[in-house]
Amino acid sequence: MAVVNLKKRQIECKIVYYGPARCGKTTNLEYIHKTFTQNVRGEMISIDTEGDRTLFFDFLPLEIGQLKGCDVRVQLYTVPGQMRYASTRKLVLRGADGVVFVADSLEVRREQNMLALKDLQQNLRDFNLNIFKIPLVMQFNKRDLEDAGIPLMSLEQMESELNRQLKVPAVPAAALKGTGVGKALQECLRLVLRSLQQELNF
Repeated sequence: MAVVNLKKRQIECKIVYYGPARCGKTTNLEYIHKTFTQNVRGEMISIDTEGDRTLFFDFLPLEIGQLKGCDVRVQLYTVPGQMRYASTRKLVLRGADGVVFVADSLEVRREQNMLALKDLQQNLRDFNLNIFKIPLVMQFNKRDLEDAGIPLMSLEQMESELNRQLKVPAVPAAALKGTGVGKALQECLRLVLRSLQQELNF
């Protein structure tokens, strides 16, 4: 849940990048850190392991302007994708105001995508949150690999398998090139801020 400090006129919210291992979560944050330098306050913190890019999380604070006279700061986190880090994923997800679910477009990652989405739903439920109500955006990542002749799922298939019931905004992306990265974050921020406005009666 967002932290509101009326004395300092600050609102701090948290967006978590969720998805299977090696789907591009950390690459998203690296691109945002490199590209939106005027909005970034502080360094990106990353903890790497051999088996997965991020063991605990990447943390990146962003300042995105004001909402009703309050400065809005956004903290971006990623979770480790590997299944053995289930407790860490749950810990990082705690207090999230919004989620960007990064799905891997590779055909061989189809099952991992669905398992990760199911894991997200269960972890949210454990925090008494509903996946149908939390600000959520789908990012269908690695679309650029089609040009390299690597078998990818079609956008229609991914939409049908991952987003048919949720019906949330979905953004095709190539995080290494930055394609769709800003749009996915912008969509999630829009949903988070709209939710905050309703929650705080702004």
